[in-house]
Amino acid sequence: MSADKKIPLEYKGYPLARKDNVIYYGNMTDKYIIMMQVLSSIPMDDFSLATKVSVQLQLTDVDLKTRDRVVRSSEKNSLYAAMDLAHVWLTRALSAR
Repeated sequence: MSADKKIPLEYKGYPLARKDNVIYYGNMTDKYIIMMQVLSSIPMDDFSLATKVSVQLQLTDVDLKTRDRVVRSSEKNSLYAAMDLAHVWLTRALSAR
């Protein structure tokens, strides 16, 4: 494999995209997506450990205002807990078509 090929990140079958402290989970072509924002973190060895993460289930409809896109929201004390919740919410939302 060549070094210039990027391997897309996935978690339990859905794509992940990160920009600064915001992580998007899911396909933008689907009706719903998850937005996670790291609100606080602590330094740990060579990386930062998230200690507070906002999780939002959002509609991907670009015609809606940003605040009107939010369907559900919560805060978790770790990235793992946030990812776990994100997967449950996204799977349930997409299967309820």
